[in-house]
Amino acid sequence: MMNMQKMLKQFQKVQEAIVRVQEELKEERVEATAGGGAVKVVANGHGDLLQLRIDPSVVNPEDVEVLEDLIVAAVNEARRQARELSSKKMEEASGVKLPGLF
Repeated sequence: MMNMQKMLKQFQKVQEAIVRVQEELKEERVEATAGGGAVKVVANGHGDLLQLRIDPSVVNPEDVEVLEDLIVAAVNEARRQARELSSKKMEEASGVKLPGLF
């Protein structure tokens, strides 16, 4: 019975750490660029898009597809970085590495 209580306390500590990290991730920032910096995206640790900057030199009304591709690439990279950051922080907080869990 003592081991069960110890396990429950440990589980509670891990839960508290995960909640803390989730809150911290709201404040974390990742930045990604595409097109040599022509498009810049900033996202939080949850992968939510916070900012999008476009260099006016890449705005060509006759070739919108290039700009669209750059935006998609920058957003996808920022989201990938956010997932990686989140996973790393969750592993550190919980002491457990479970691929795909966080």
